[in-house]
Amino acid sequence: MGHLHDHDHTHGNNKKTLWIAFAITTVFMIFEAVGGWLTNSLALIADAGHMLSDSISLLIGVLAFTFGERAADRMKTYGYKRFEILAAVFNGVTLVLVSLYIFYEAFHRFTSPEAIASGGMLIIAVIGFLVNVLVAWILMRGGDTKDNLNMRAAFLHVLGDLLGSVGAIAAAILIFAFGWMWADPLASVIVAVLILISGWRVTKEAVHILMEGTPKNIDLDEIVDVIIAVPGVCGVHDLHVWSITSGDHALSGHVVIEDGITFTESQQLLRDVEKKLGAKRIGHVTLQLEGKDHPHVESMLCQGTRSQTDHPHAH
Repeated sequence: MGHLHDHDHTHGNNKKTLWIAFAITTVFMIFEAVGGWLTNSLALIADAGHMLSDSISLLIGVLAFTFGERAADRMKTYGYKRFEILAAVFNGVTLVLVSLYIFYEAFHRFTSPEAIASGGMLIIAVIGFLVNVLVAWILMRGGDTKDNLNMRAAFLHVLGDLLGSVGAIAAAILIFAFGWMWADPLASVIVAVLILISGWRVTKEAVHILMEGTPKNIDLDEIVDVIIAVPGVCGVHDLHVWSITSGDHALSGHVVIEDGITFTESQQLLRDVEKKLGAKRIGHVTLQLEGKDHPHVESMLCQGTRSQTDHPHAH
């Protein structure tokens, strides 16, 4: 119950934090887009475009948490928690598309440099930097940017904006001091590379969860050892570990038990295994108990050795 309460509390904090970040980001995005257009700065326009994707991702993040609160039903027996992962995929793909657009625009600026109002560009870039620092601080302080993929995707968006503001500031100074107009598209390209890397990482991790891959913070061999260490367990096979959503892991498998164990003892054994797996942050556990004479394990010996689990399967 304590774990469930902590999860709900964190969930509520994440949702509230995203709402605040969304409001601040959207207001400044409009301001920066207008400023980029007035100063003719690609770096500002690119950063505003990235902030637009931030606003969209933050809004989708809020919707993801809202959908995730819906109870499970006959059609969605795990509820709607996976919507958070779908939102993370959208965020990652958006980052990649934004970076490609910036590359395209920067190429044209390199070949045909345009005059830029560096003074106004510098002022807007500095304000943008401060706004992004504020939003990043809000996300880190109020949200779970470490374990929740949806929150981390939003946080990476903001970090990309922060770097974009730094690039815009540097470009504005170079243009103001030396008249180097190429600094504007160069700053855009540097930011685009960083955005592309972030987008790829988020998308890759989200797809891994959708493919029901083994959670990155779960050591399958360690899980096998934990189960085998429970008195009365001989071995484990057909083991699967996957994530329903960020930080919400599930496990299923077949556990071979010693001969002569009564029904009451087998139920206590199950509770012991579930308790140990719960300590490993696996909340949904489904295990099938089998005797040594079961067809699946007819070749297995009750030795508790690694040879029993040479071939665990993970989604």
